[in-house]
Amino acid sequence: MSTKALNIGIVGCAGRMGRMLVQEVLNTPACALSGGTEPAGAAVGTDMGLLVGPKTIGVTVGSDAAQLFAVSDAVIDFTVPAATLYHASVAAKTGKVLVIGTTGLGADVIAAIETAAKSAPIVYAPNFSVGVNVLFALTEKLAATLGPDYDIDILEMHHRHKVDAPSGTALGLGEAAARGRNVRLSDVARKTRDGQVGARPAGEIGFATLRGGDVVGDHTVMFAAEGERVELTHKASSRGVFAKGAVRAALWAKGKKPGLYNMRDVLGL
Repeated sequence: MSTKALNIGIVGCAGRMGRMLVQEVLNTPACALSGGTEPAGAAVGTDMGLLVGPKTIGVTVGSDAAQLFAVSDAVIDFTVPAATLYHASVAAKTGKVLVIGTTGLGADVIAAIETAAKSAPIVYAPNFSVGVNVLFALTEKLAATLGPDYDIDILEMHHRHKVDAPSGTALGLGEAAARGRNVRLSDVARKTRDGQVGARPAGEIGFATLRGGDVVGDHTVMFAAEGERVELTHKASSRGVFAKGAVRAALWAKGKKPGLYNMRDVLGL
C-alpha cells in the first residue's frame, strides 16, 4: 500500500471554516496541503501558513479552482451553493475526490452533485462531525422503534452569522427520522409555527430554529409521547470537529470508485 501523503486543496481557504481545514490538513501526517483558493482580490497571494499562524509554508492562496484540482488528490469545499456547483463540475472533469460540507444546497445543486458523482468520488454530508453522524443513526433507529405515538421535533441553534435555516444538520436529522418512519420528509415537515396553527397533525416532524451569539452548532431531536419524552442532543464547541471529519472523509475516499458517498459510508454506520 502506498504511503504517499494525500494532497488536499481547500476552496474558500481564508474563511472561518477554511482556516480550520487548512490547520487540520497541516496537522495530519497522512496529508499534504496542495493549495487553496479565494475569490480574486480577497486573500489571493497570501502564504497559507499565515492564515493559521505566524510561519510561512511556501504555499500561496490562488483564485483558480480548476488549477487547484489539477495539483490535488482531493479538494474540500465548505463554501456557498453557487461555488459548490462549479466545483462539482471540475471534480467530474478531473475525477478527483471532492468532499462537500456546504449547506443550504438547492435541488438543482444536489442534482448536479449526483451527476458529477458518476465521474468522481464525492463525499457529501450535512455535517462532518463524527458525533453528529452517530446522532443521525440513532435518530433513524429511535424513529423506527418508538413508532407514531411519539411526536418528533428538531431544535437547532447556531451563531448569528448563519444564513440558512433550518440548518443542513437539522434537515439531515429530519431525513433520518423520516427514513425511520418510512415516509418522505417533504410530506411531513413543519418548519414554522405562528399564530392559530391548530392541533398538531399526526406524524408531523417539526423544526425550530434559534440564532445568536457565537454558537457553533447545537442540535436536539425530541420524541414526545403521553407520559414520557426522549431527547438526543449534540453540541459542538469548535468547528475543528467538522474539519477533522472532512479530512477523514478525504482520506477514506482515496482510491474509491466514482460515486456519491456520505459520512455513514466513511464511518461504516
